[in-house]
Formats: sequence, structure tokens, C-alpha cells
Amino acid sequence: MPANSQHSQRPAKLLAGLLVTGGILHFVVPKPYDSLIPKQLPGSARAWTYGSGVAEIAVGAAVAAPRTRRRGALAAALLFLGVFPGNVKMALDAQRRRAPLPFRVVAWLRLPLQFPLVTWALKVRDRA
Repeated sequence: MPANSQHSQRPAKLLAGLLVTGGILHFVVPKPYDSLIPKQLPGSARAWTYGSGVAEIAVGAAVAAPRTRRRGALAAALLFLGVFPGNVKMALDAQRRRAPLPFRVVAWLRLPLQFPLVTWALKVRDRA
């Protein structure tokens, strides 16, 4: 594979790695993810945590494979949009609990981070 082609795949490979790593973390340290799950959803928070971990790993695998990259990257953009309410909940909960200031700052800074992630995923889709 020419060096230029390898370089053009780097954003897709990094996105896939981010998604798979994030998905694995849902199983390794599930408790922080459990707190993001709205109580209105049926079933246990842990089941939703594990299910979303599986979804992240699957989407990451789809982005990693050139044949499924276009659809996988679109799924990644939708996934990033889908978890946004959980990130809002985390920021509001941190504020209500009067969590330590660094935690509250990080919780609020995560919110605008979702938009570059969506943009990144859509660029990977467009280049697939």
C-alpha cells in the first residue's frame, strides 16, 4: 500500500481505535457509565452500559474495515449524537452534587467535544 494511502486511512483507524477502546472501557470500568444512564430507560443501568459498550465496539470494527467504513462512520456520528444526552446528564448531576471543581469542568467540557467527534466521523464517511 502506498504511503499516501496509509496516511489517508489514519483518521479512520484512529476513530476505530477510539470507539473500540471506549467500548472495552464499558466492561472494564462500568460504574462511571452506569451513572450516565437515564432512570427513565427500562432495565438496569448496567445492561445499558454493556449494550452501549457492545455498540461502540461493533461501530469501531465497522469503521476499521474498509468494506464497512462508510456505514460504520455514519453509525459513529449517530452514536456520538446519541450519547449526548448522557453527557448532559453527567454535567448536570456533577453540578447538583457539587462534585469537585475539576470533575465539573471536565463534565461540561465534554459537551462541546461531541461536535468535533461527529464531524470527524462524517469526514471518515465521506473519504471512505
